[in-house]
Parts: sequence; C-alpha cells; structure tokens
Amino acid sequence: MGKGRLQNPDPAQLQRLLEERTADLQRVKAEYDNYRKRVRRDRMAVREIAVANVLRALLPVLDSVDRTCAHEPMTPGLTDIADTLGTQVGSLGLEVFGETGEPFDPACHDAVTHHVSPGTDQLVCTKILRPGYRLGPRLLRPAHVEVTGPPAPGESAISG
Repeated sequence: MGKGRLQNPDPAQLQRLLEERTADLQRVKAEYDNYRKRVRRDRMAVREIAVANVLRALLPVLDSVDRTCAHEPMTPGLTDIADTLGTQVGSLGLEVFGETGEPFDPACHDAVTHHVSPGTDQLVCTKILRPGYRLGPRLLRPAHVEVTGPPAPGESAISG
C-alpha cells in the first residue's frame, strides 16, 4: 500500500485524525494571523517614528519661515513657500498648538515668564513665544509661553 495510508481504516480513528489535523491547521492559521498583525503594527510604528524624526528636524525651518513671515513683506514667493510647507507638514499629521488665552498645561507648555495677576485662579498663556508641535498624541516640542496667573504658593502677591 501507499505511504501514509491506513490499513483497514476505522471511522472513529479517521475522525480523531481529522480533528487533530483540523486543530493543527487552525493553530497554524492563528499563529500566521498574529504574525501578520504584529508585522503590520511594527511597520506602522517604524513609519510613525520616521515621520516624527523628519518633522522634528524640520521644526527649525518652520520657525525660520514663521519669523520671516512676521518680519518681512509678504512676497508671492514667500507666501507660496509658507503655504506649501504648511500644507505638506500638515498632510504628515503635524499639528501646531499654543494660543493666547488657553489654560497653561505643563505637559505641553514651557513657561518662560510668569506674570502675577492676583484676581486670577489659574495660569493662562498670555503670549506665545514659540509654538508647540505634536504628531497625533506624540509631543514633538512644547510651546514656549508667557503665563499670567495667581502667585506661586509661598510667593507674595505684592509685586513692585
């Protein structure tokens, strides 16, 4: 008889072998599915890290373009550069944050100056010195801000 064939196959034994092979196949399929998911997740993580690194390297360029736009006459060429750069980094998921009037959050703001205002109950960003950037939930750079709020604990409310 041929190799791998059973002599006088018993239906119960055939059923048991079929169930074993089916279980083996299901196990291998589950392992392969998990492997594919893990590889996809790893690729996405590598992509996110690479995008974050490129965007972090471009932050000084964004700062330079912002300063130039604030201090130079807006020529058509400068407008085109600023708009194109903003569109391209935005398409990669870069988000600018830090606006005057928003509550101070030490997790995403660096307070450079603190102005005391006795009538306030929380710190508020009163001037944005340098915008902050995030990529999704990842903080690329905190915003540098001036804050106004109540005196720090133990600090006198009287200022000269």
